Amino acid sequence: MILYFSGTGNSEFVAKRIAGETGDEMINLFEKIRTGDYSRIKSRTPFVFVVPTYAWQIPHIVRNWISHTKFGGNRKAYFVMTCGDSIGNAGEYIEKLCVKKGFHYMGCAKVVMPENYIAMFNAPEKEKAIKIIEKALPSVDAVIEVIKKDAPIPEKKITAVGKLSTSLVNRIFYPVFVHAKKFYTTDACVSCGKCEKVCPMNNIEMVDGRPVWEDHCTHCMACICGCPEAAIEYGKKSKGKPRYQCPM
Repeated sequence: MILYFSGTGNSEFVAKRIAGETGDEMINLFEKIRTGDYSRIKSRTPFVFVVPTYAWQIPHIVRNWISHTKFGGNRKAYFVMTCGDSIGNAGEYIEKLCVKKGFHYMGCAKVVMPENYIAMFNAPEKEKAIKIIEKALPSVDAVIEVIKKDAPIPEKKITAVGKLSTSLVNRIFYPVFVHAKKFYTTDACVSCGKCEKVCPMNNIEMVDGRPVWEDHCTHCMACICGCPEAAIEYGKKSKGKPRYQCPM
């Protein structure tokens, strides 16, 4: 079973490719996380979690959802993490989570996809994004072959920087940077309400036709990158930057 969470489409693209080749059922975790649905999930095939990388770990909201959800059937769990560059030492923390959940940890794979975190970095234009995705396909297909063989994902050597990023930097990053205080709309806003609908945290409320952000943001970039009018900005960080939605 393929379970995925995706803010701007990268992890969804990878999940669909894996499901297409393995024939496994897919579950989008968006509504489950949004509604706090922790009902039991059973699968006869291994669980394959496809998620983005947030500060060199799986998103906290996904980790929390896994922690509270009961799983039945097959006890093997694969993790596939999309990222703009590195997943650091995420595997060590995922393995600990698997132990707590009674999963047999089958490894964690990295798939480098186009950057979408425009609150800090630049996202590529469409043509460059497509080239990055095409370059990522062999990595995805390699993971698919491993899953088909029911084999563990080969471990990669973790650098000291990777270990530090996943531990210390992640702990600092969330409380310092992951908040919605800098989001605002420009006069280009047409009050369509899409931002409210795509927020997995129910963190956006339309007030007098304009979105208002509360304090439960996870920085998935779904609102700012999904705005059809590019009317959402994140302080000065996002100004002039391309908005990213997976083009494939």
